[in-house]
Amino acid sequence: MASNGTAPGTPDLGRPQSASRAWFEPLLIVCLMVGSLIINRRRSYSITRPRKSREASSENLLGWRDPDYDSEESSLRSRSPSPMPQEQQHVCGIPVESPDSNRFANHFHSRILQKYPFLIEMFYWALNYVAYAMTKKMAGVIYGRGGHHVTALAQENGIAILNLEHDSILKIFFPIGEAQLQQFFLNHHKPIMTFFNQIYSLVHIPGTVAFLSWYYYAAPSHSTFAVARRTMTLGNFSAFIIFCFYPCMPPRLLPDSFGFQDTVRQGNAESVWVGGANVNQLAAMPSLHFTYAFVIGCTFFYHSGFLQLLQGQRTPGRSTLKMVGFMLMGILYPMLVLTVIVATANHYYFDAVVATASVTLAFLCNRIWLIFLPAEQVLCWVLRLKKPVPTTGQRYGTGEEETKERVKVTIV
Repeated sequence: MASNGTAPGTPDLGRPQSASRAWFEPLLIVCLMVGSLIINRRRSYSITRPRKSREASSENLLGWRDPDYDSEESSLRSRSPSPMPQEQQHVCGIPVESPDSNRFANHFHSRILQKYPFLIEMFYWALNYVAYAMTKKMAGVIYGRGGHHVTALAQENGIAILNLEHDSILKIFFPIGEAQLQQFFLNHHKPIMTFFNQIYSLVHIPGTVAFLSWYYYAAPSHSTFAVARRTMTLGNFSAFIIFCFYPCMPPRLLPDSFGFQDTVRQGNAESVWVGGANVNQLAAMPSLHFTYAFVIGCTFFYHSGFLQLLQGQRTPGRSTLKMVGFMLMGILYPMLVLTVIVATANHYYFDAVVATASVTLAFLCNRIWLIFLPAEQVLCWVLRLKKPVPTTGQRYGTGEEETKERVKVTIV
């Protein structure tokens, strides 16, 4: 019998993901989200403080907006005596008028958002998940209701990717086959394969949530954070479109003759994030795992301050040790995720190549999301709430004390 309790004759694939997935993984996400709300809360703001006293002591907090944040939302306002006063915004250089929801700042649900502005980020990532869940249904609509047809097409596409990587002129860029890499770890480094199995889901949903929470707190301004978030979101949606029109079977589902083993999903220990009715199993290309990892790695590298140093600017509070640490994380984290997704037979190398290209394009075009700001304002008006001012930058002195000084300067 194999060391992990498999039957005789069954290949030892290393230990699968934890069987406690049914409660541990959802609990982990809940803890991360609650922690994110607490860490990124507005510390000087009271939800229950009476209106008059709050306006007297904290009017500046509600009225001041981060200049970088204003560049996205707009700092130009036009007050109107009409029932729906308008706010003028510049979206991609075009002036647009939308409902001004600032009058709802004292509504109870607005005060909750003012206290916990990270709730906005959680809302938008919930919309991301809904969009992803729809890709499976959309592929079925595009290619007919017969699931067998979509599966056969996805298998053809997966095989075509392998042929492109290893039977064309591109083979010089992929000297080691995916199956060879997997067998290397299975035959010679099984503890590492067990490690890969265990972290496969944790580098995706929980890891990304933790990253977004950390960077919302650590970024020097909300506009800096927003670039990373918009890039990741646009990379998401570009992948969703490809999933709909180009279903692709991952290596683990190809016929046995290709030599791949599904090392993650075994022993009834499948992660809740890689299984279930809403998970599209035929969405291998591009890899969302690597999409997120590449954005996170680039953000780490930027946050290190090295690029700023090349321009003659020293990032405050960034020691050489921290700089090197963030740079290493920026390089090693995407490499780790790439190794994990290929060694566990969940993706091809080319999935990461396409993900890299889509993230690069998403970064260059990330401000396209700003066209939805008027729609966001309309939604806030309908829900009778004021969009909260982000707390990003509090730790750098752009919190309440500096806010008071900036407001005084503005008034003068």
